Amino acid sequence: MPSKKTLGVQPLSVAAAAPRRISTTPVETNRASKRVDLGLRSSRRSRPPSTKTVGVSQGPAKSKRGEPFDVEVFLHSTGITKKIVNYRRGDAIFKQGDPCSNVLYIHTGLVKISVVSKRGRQAVVAMLGPGDFFGEGGLAGQPVRMASATAVTASTILLVDQSAMASLLHQQHAMSDRLIAHLLAKTIRSEEELVDQLFSSSEKRLARKLLVLARYGEPAESGRTVPAISQETLAEIVGTTRSRVNVFMKKFQRLGFIDYGIDSGTGLRVHDSLLTVVLYD
Repeated sequence: MPSKKTLGVQPLSVAAAAPRRISTTPVETNRASKRVDLGLRSSRRSRPPSTKTVGVSQGPAKSKRGEPFDVEVFLHSTGITKKIVNYRRGDAIFKQGDPCSNVLYIHTGLVKISVVSKRGRQAVVAMLGPGDFFGEGGLAGQPVRMASATAVTASTILLVDQSAMASLLHQQHAMSDRLIAHLLAKTIRSEEELVDQLFSSSEKRLARKLLVLARYGEPAESGRTVPAISQETLAEIVGTTRSRVNVFMKKFQRLGFIDYGIDSGTGLRVHDSLLTVVLYD
């Protein structure tokens, strides 16, 4: 199996692997694919739900010993009341200042978390995708939402009552472990993005964000396509102007790092070669 060397760098600088091939078997080659830690984690996806509201179901699903815990299967099978809501692009999921009444889980789509200052200035603090929890602040005693959540693309969101989720976490250790892992990954990602904002150029921040949105490091079948996102939104995420984002995107396209209109004719195709922008100044 190929050996890998990981270069430790500052947070948000991506660790690169230099594989040396000594095996030709397909399985080993697949396992030897380069993995770069961009603050991502894999998510299990299932077919979109056909209804908006799901009632109480009985018989909580328990993961067998040695099998990975599937949070979606668990949430759909456990005996608690929950609701599945479909949001269109641009719909507000909740707004800053709304009461914390539920915990949300992204089934499909892309969600933007943003904060607005008293002077009306907006900042995008996170972009979340399938498999991510959000709005969990109420579990720690947060009375109102500290940020707003907006559907960047058409999204299907699972809403679980906050008190029901609190009871569930006490009763089901696998679910509790899953949420703790999510919160730890979220904290690490936030620290990485803060350091990136302080020390990296806007071009490198944009490249890294595109790789994160494309879920670089996941199996190839997950795809490398980023949903259609406006340059204004990308500028808010990166912390720069739309004109600079436009210049960088044209440069990435000219160098063959990204392509527009691939696959379904919409969105953006991100190639692994974009990683060179993150690794080298």
